[in-house]
Amino acid sequence: MKILITGAAGFIGYHLCELLLKYNYEVVGLDNINDYYSENLKYSRLHALGIEKKDAEKFNVICKGSLYGENFSFIRMNLEDREALPALFGNEQFDVVCNLAAQAGVRYSIENPNVYVDSNIVGFLNLLECCRHHTIEHLIYASSSSVYGLNDKIPFSVTDRTDTPISLYAATKKSNELMAHTYSHLYGIPTTGLRFFTVYGPWGRPDMAIFLFTEAIINNKPIKVFNEGNMERDFTYVGDIAQGVKAVLEENLELRKKNDELYKVYNIGNNQSVKLLDFINEIESNLGKKALKEMMPMQPGDVEKTWANVDNLIKDYDYYPDTTIKEGVKAFLKWYRSYYKV
Repeated sequence: MKILITGAAGFIGYHLCELLLKYNYEVVGLDNINDYYSENLKYSRLHALGIEKKDAEKFNVICKGSLYGENFSFIRMNLEDREALPALFGNEQFDVVCNLAAQAGVRYSIENPNVYVDSNIVGFLNLLECCRHHTIEHLIYASSSSVYGLNDKIPFSVTDRTDTPISLYAATKKSNELMAHTYSHLYGIPTTGLRFFTVYGPWGRPDMAIFLFTEAIINNKPIKVFNEGNMERDFTYVGDIAQGVKAVLEENLELRKKNDELYKVYNIGNNQSVKLLDFINEIESNLGKKALKEMMPMQPGDVEKTWANVDNLIKDYDYYPDTTIKEGVKAFLKWYRSYYKV
């Protein structure tokens, strides 16, 4: 099986590439390496996969890695590129596509809406068109818990309403689901959307809560705790996420085709909600240092609580996230100290 993973230099994309390569899959990674956050961190992730910066920084040129032989290659490319992307599909003949590329960040979407539409909607449409014209067996794509918006029913279920997004980021993710449904219906493309819930772990993005909290505590700076600390999140360890995506990638689609279930959406999370203050306490415990907490009001685009009902993923894929917050925070801090030499 030959797999295209977009967003390969990103947080989840890196971990998925690493996992699949350990199982000897043939993987092509794609990323535009934008400057939303540190490009050096993205190049470091690629380096850990055997791709050197001098090779990765060239646009639209396939390069091979040094760790996994012929099994891994990388290309820097924009999904919005309507010439280069179809050419890549034509040359590489992928079996499965996993789209993890997107402009991330709920709050950033309020300040930079055009970037989100270009990357998350135009780019996704181009990907769907490539899947349509190059007979892709299965498209798996990242959606988000943010699609639940103002829904106050807890835990969130895939049968709940998702028509009240409160950020443009959430609106683009819901748009992806609707577009995928259209292409599954019109062109018979099997598509699976995965609504990620607050993913954290080693190699995470610098704008993520655990990253911001850790950096602030180490440097004796106050941390902003929104909604006066009354926030809960379904914190999900990135290793559990990667295992879940792998299970979906490996699915035999014959039963879905037989049952006319080409389009499916799942929640993928830790199946429980954790208070933000408890999460902070775990970081404090590992660092042996108390945080200077600055209580703040709720931010635009945020929701008070997330919690994933993952019963469908358990039933269909035997998915059981088993990394505790204690284990996950410890693993993140071990990586953070090593990477930043603190």
